[in-house]
Amino acid sequence: MCIPWLISRRGDERGLAISAWLLGKGDYDMTTPLPDQLHAEKMARIKAARDRMMAGKTAEKGLLIVHTGKGKGKSSSAFGMVMRCMGHGMRVGIVQFIKGAWETGEAKFLQRFPELVEIKTMGEGFTWETQDRARDIAAAERGWAEARRMLADPGYDFVLLDELNVALRYELVALDPVLEALAGRPPMQHAVITGRNAPEPLIDLADLVTEMTLVKHPFRGGVKAQRGVEF
Repeated sequence: MCIPWLISRRGDERGLAISAWLLGKGDYDMTTPLPDQLHAEKMARIKAARDRMMAGKTAEKGLLIVHTGKGKGKSSSAFGMVMRCMGHGMRVGIVQFIKGAWETGEAKFLQRFPELVEIKTMGEGFTWETQDRARDIAAAERGWAEARRMLADPGYDFVLLDELNVALRYELVALDPVLEALAGRPPMQHAVITGRNAPEPLIDLADLVTEMTLVKHPFRGGVKAQRGVEF
């Protein structure tokens, strides 16, 4: 990329200044750093644009957040948000719909902070483990009763319904009451729903949806779930 091209591309004073600065240095390439003054001016313009954008973002509300997709990290990300809330002294309610047949590190840790976190581990494992649909439905219904209570209580600043999407997919919990409870929760209460195959009506209702994409997973290479990583 040569200097005449740069001048024709940027006819303003800044483009001419860059071109002049490059004279005698050979052809311009994209790795050549800008002078400190020009870099500072560029960052100032970016900051001004960012400040204008942020000035219009004044609304506050409780967010409905959905973590879905085939990739790992849906619950892990949600529990990271739980930790963030705890750091702000916010009251958190958690219902785990599938996990429960085994002891998880997050449950063991959060039980140390009963003044900030209430965690209900209601599941009995995946449906192929119990092989008893009536039993699965009963466990899911107990979990949903706890979740509905938390979603109706303004004393909870943040409610995590872990793996609720899985319970919805297998029709262990009816979708319409879930949507109604989420839509009717206290205005400043945040709610996070995790699990694969989030239903479209839930996605439509949500404020923030993240789909985790699977790129590579050690399980495919014969590695079992690791303590501290998966549970």
